[in-house]
Amino acid sequence: MMILQRLLIPVMNGYPVVQESLIGTFLQENLTSLAVEAAQKALEMAEVDADDVDLILFCSSTPDELFGGAPEVQKTLGCKRNPPAFDIRAACSGFLLGLVSASCHIRGGGFKNVLVIGADCVTRYLDWTDKKTCVLFGDAAGAVLLQACDSEEDGLYGFDLHTDGFGSKHLNAGMKHTETNLASGFDGDSLGFSPTHASISYIQMNGQEVFRFVVKVVPESIKASLAKASLRLSDIDWLLVHQANQRIIDHLATKLEFPTDRVISNVKNYGNTSAASIPLALDEAVRSGKVKEGQTIVTAGFGAGLSWGSAVVRWG
Repeated sequence: MMILQRLLIPVMNGYPVVQESLIGTFLQENLTSLAVEAAQKALEMAEVDADDVDLILFCSSTPDELFGGAPEVQKTLGCKRNPPAFDIRAACSGFLLGLVSASCHIRGGGFKNVLVIGADCVTRYLDWTDKKTCVLFGDAAGAVLLQACDSEEDGLYGFDLHTDGFGSKHLNAGMKHTETNLASGFDGDSLGFSPTHASISYIQMNGQEVFRFVVKVVPESIKASLAKASLRLSDIDWLLVHQANQRIIDHLATKLEFPTDRVISNVKNYGNTSAASIPLALDEAVRSGKVKEGQTIVTAGFGAGLSWGSAVVRWG
C-alpha cells in the first residue's frame, strides 16, 4: 500500500451520534437537520471544530435536495473554510463506502479530518399498503469523524467492496414519469415531445432474493477483508453488519460461526435505517460501554445496487 502525505492514515476518533425520526413525525423535520445534529455531536465528542473539517461525505439515498444534501449540511454546520462536501448514494451500503472513501482521501489526498455522515429518510418512499415492506424501515442519521494519524495507529485494517448491477431488479425505487399539462399554447405536438413529470416510485423489494444474496456474498466479503488484514475471525471483538432485519443478522453470525454475544444488533428498536444503521448501532454499543477503545470490529454493508462490502476497523 502506498502511503502519501507523511503517513497520514485515518483512525476513528470520537463517537458516532444518531438522531432518529419516528414514523409519523418525519414530515415535520427534514433529513438535513437530523444529519447536522448528528455531525455536531460527533464533532463535539471528538473535540474538533467544524472549521477544521477538511471533507464531508454525506452517505444518503434520500437527500432533501435533488442535487445532493452535502452542501446544505456543510452550510448549516458553519464550515467557514468551504471544505468539499458531496453525497455518496449507495443505499444501505452507503456508510461503509463512506468509511472506506474517507480513509482513501486521508491516505492519498492529505485530508486530516473527514466527517462521514450516514442518514436516510426511507419512510418517504414506502408504500404503506405493502405491509411486507413498510414495517421494516425507519429514519435516522449518524456520524463519525476520521482523523489522520501516524502509520502505527492505522484504524482501517482491510476492506472489500463490490457491486452487481444485474441484481438491481430485486431492490429498487425507480423513476416514474406522468404526463403533465403545460401553459396555454404549448402541447406535445408543438414541442415535438410529450412533457412528463418525474418522481420516485415506492421501494420495491424481493425479500427472498435479497436474503439469498446477502447470506451468500457477505460472509465471503468478510473473509476477504480479514485476509487483507491478516486477521482471523477469532481476532475480532465485535461483528456489526447493516441492520436489515434480525433474521439476516442471525443467519450471518451462524454462517460465520461467530459468537452471538459479540454480535451488535439494535434493529428491533429502529428497523432498517439504511445508511444510518451501522453508525446508529455503533453509537449505542459505544455509549453503553460494550465497545471499548482499541477493540476490533468487522462491519459489513449490503443493499440496493446490488452492492455489498466489509471492513475491519479498530475503534478509538
